[in-house]
Amino acid sequence: MSLEKHVLSVTVRDKPGVLVRIASLFARRGFNIESLSVAKSGIAGYSKTTFVVKGAEKTVEQVEKQLQKLIDVITVVDHSEAKYVDRELMLLKVTVKSSEERTEIRQIASDFRARIVDVHRNALIFEITGDEGKMEAFIEQMKPFGIVELIRTGRVALTRSAADPKILRKAKITTKVI
Repeated sequence: MSLEKHVLSVTVRDKPGVLVRIASLFARRGFNIESLSVAKSGIAGYSKTTFVVKGAEKTVEQVEKQLQKLIDVITVVDHSEAKYVDRELMLLKVTVKSSEERTEIRQIASDFRARIVDVHRNALIFEITGDEGKMEAFIEQMKPFGIVELIRTGRVALTRSAADPKILRKAKITTKVI
């Protein structure tokens, strides 16, 4: 039984306690939530939550079905079944020991399209967005200089070509009537 990474987007009513109920459902099934992102959606009164979990296909399907039974859950999308775009945001503080090193760090950051958001004599803070691979690559490039601190948001995702019914079926989108 192989454990696969699943990116699930869940649209919910924006009410207290909804996130706790959803997270509890994952915990009861023994899932570790690798990434979590929550924010208001484009519709007043609703939020969009994106979970990244690793699990067997059948188990994830069971969780999706149980999510649909929760009264405040509106839609569940398993992006892992179709092509999707995902992004996350990271802030990374790196040590700067010399002007030559500062120039080298800035060049690497420029190659990754990272923005400098804070400058100090001995450190720089970068803001970078991208997929998981880009984040990991940027971290690896900055390690030799000395990463002081970093923080990452959870991933957010949208299925590509939502107008195509075949892709919508592949993405396993389930919706309740509200």
